Amino acid sequence: MAVENDADGPVARRYTGYLGPKMNTYLKFGILMVLIVGSLAWLGFSGVKDTKTYYKTIPELEKMGAQAQGQRLRVGGDVEPGSIVKNGARVSFQLHQGTETLNVVYLGTDPLPDTFKDNAQALADGRLASNGVFEANKIQAKCASKYEAKPAQRVTHETASASS
Repeated sequence: MAVENDADGPVARRYTGYLGPKMNTYLKFGILMVLIVGSLAWLGFSGVKDTKTYYKTIPELEKMGAQAQGQRLRVGGDVEPGSIVKNGARVSFQLHQGTETLNVVYLGTDPLPDTFKDNAQALADGRLASNGVFEANKIQAKCASKYEAKPAQRVTHETASASS
């Protein structure tokens, strides 16, 4: 109960909870802004969480054990010679680093790179299955010798200045 002064003296008025049309508009706007900002923050956080990828070597992946299963990972290594087996859209191969090997199955929709061959360096992006096979949905490959000059064509500063 609120007490107000009237011409005849103090009058008790009952509070009805009505805040007026202006306050009601501000309240609706505030609730709408909280919902919009909250939705954007949730979408941003969940999007970053889903696209986060950790690069691991094959020995690091094996040390992780069961903890690596289901996580989105990127594993690099050299393609084992003679291990590439194409069966329709499914491609199986082995990556190796030193003495460690990893069985990889590519199930992606993109075509494999032209440089994906035996002994090529490759990165497989995907998840480790419970059976120990890495299920890749993206493959990147490069051939180290493709971008290097041939040994006879390499020019040093000494030979360049001597020929001038």
